[in-house]
Amino acid sequence: MEQFDLLRRYLTARHAEGGMADMTWHDYVAMVEDTAVRTHLIEYRLPSPDGGPGDLAACALVDVLSDGLSLVYSFYDPGLSKRSPGSFMILDHVIQARSAGLPYVYLGYWVSGSDKMDYKARFRPLEVLKPGGWRLLSASER
Repeated sequence: MEQFDLLRRYLTARHAEGGMADMTWHDYVAMVEDTAVRTHLIEYRLPSPDGGPGDLAACALVDVLSDGLSLVYSFYDPGLSKRSPGSFMILDHVIQARSAGLPYVYLGYWVSGSDKMDYKARFRPLEVLKPGGWRLLSASER
């Protein structure tokens, strides 16, 4: 429930008009558990003064593939947005993929010019899947 509560706060603050805005608890459970691939959730917590688990700051739903990690969906405490938790999670998954000997981190769908997706173009090298296969995206195409 702690993760779902964080997701609801994130969706309300960042994607109130989006397709996931009305996501229910059962929808969340299905998103996390109904998968044909190896999937896991990574929790990011703030430090706690007493040494116990701190407040939940962010979560990433990740598929583990044979050649990389695919960030299916990530969400975070909207009050922490100035600390760039989304970028932190991506960089953390680059480290995790490298540690596991996996060559790729997949950031999911990207729509050029979309304010909510443009952050993905900041991570390089950037490859996109086109009808002919994967290809490196040039700076002028971003």
